[in-house]
Amino acid sequence: MDQTNDETTARAGLTRIIEPNDQTGAALVTILGAIEAYRLIREHTGPAPARAQQQVADLLDAHGASRTSLRLDAGLDRWRARASIANPQADLQLMNNLGGGILLPGDENWPRGFDALGLAAPHALWYRGKGAIETLREPNRLVAIVGSRDATEYGRTITAELAGGLVRHGMCIVSGGAYGIDARAHESALAEGPPEEETPLRPSTIAVMAGGLDRFYPAGNEDLLYRVHREGLLISEVAPGATPTRWRFLQRNRLIAALCALTIVSEARWRSGALSTAHHAAEMGREVGAVPGSVYSANSAGCHRLIREGAATLITDAAEALELLGTSIAANTSNGSPPMGEASATKTEDARDYDGLAVQDLLLLDALPIRSPRTVDELAILAGLGIGSILGGLSRLTAKGLAQSKPEGWIRRYPNGKPR
Repeated sequence: MDQTNDETTARAGLTRIIEPNDQTGAALVTILGAIEAYRLIREHTGPAPARAQQQVADLLDAHGASRTSLRLDAGLDRWRARASIANPQADLQLMNNLGGGILLPGDENWPRGFDALGLAAPHALWYRGKGAIETLREPNRLVAIVGSRDATEYGRTITAELAGGLVRHGMCIVSGGAYGIDARAHESALAEGPPEEETPLRPSTIAVMAGGLDRFYPAGNEDLLYRVHREGLLISEVAPGATPTRWRFLQRNRLIAALCALTIVSEARWRSGALSTAHHAAEMGREVGAVPGSVYSANSAGCHRLIREGAATLITDAAEALELLGTSIAANTSNGSPPMGEASATKTEDARDYDGLAVQDLLLLDALPIRSPRTVDELAILAGLGIGSILGGLSRLTAKGLAQSKPEGWIRRYPNGKPR
């Protein structure tokens, strides 16, 4: 097998084994290259080689991320379970059968915006759809529109006006394929998109997915996502078959922000995940816009928060969004913009069961089933963690009332009696 195919196989395998934004994995790939990093993860047993251990520690320290949990030994421990069952050739063939493929860093069409992510950049990018893949390398044509899943009629209406107006001016709308604002952004972009007979098809919308591209998720948006597949693009940093977990949804937001020169929050609650996307965009020096709503509407509290803190510019229509995008283009998406500020005021919302959990415990919580118990070994594979981390995490989650042991394994528990 030639070097190009080796690189493709290795990076495809890494997207199966390593969780998104695992900085230990990113550091190892940066130091050894994808091929050698994949070989080390697959073949090495026992402690990590001393030289690699030190190089990874030095690189993480240089990026301010030298926590004990990020040591190479800890990384190898959590990756081995998945590495033993990884089959990148099968994943590549599956995506080829579905009319998709994989992009690698350095490819002509690799998104230029990902350069701003540093160690947080994905190892590879899976894609599926009939839209021109070249669109991914044009950040100044890409506008993200994000917001709450429980959108109001006001939020859906303004989202439709924004997306439609931007597409009519040659923009491509990027969102996350979820319910609410995401779905309306995709729908409105598709309604304004180019005719299907155009070749190559200029996509009017791109969906950035949190799970594998072999299925359309959520199921309630299956018809919509099929239309995105037929007329636009779907992309993901995780291998086909990967489950969309809460951690992967959170990490997906950084990709949306990095792809686009402008991110618009059209409607969002005080604690909405859309604010995470805005936060990532602002940290990378990208433009952020937010749509105001009624001061009495909880669904607009997050937008008002962004505007009040100076983290976003108030916009009310597509013309103002284009004006803001023009500023971004003139500045060449400079990194000189101030970072998003901390909240200057606090508001109280119902606490979520998973608030305050460490990353590893959050990954474990996502892997716990509601009904059919899973063994420790099964949880290690699903969560991408070592056995020691699984056992310690189960102890902590049990103490919080979030996990329960059964004769056949472990299940998820909800202290408040229902998912939150």
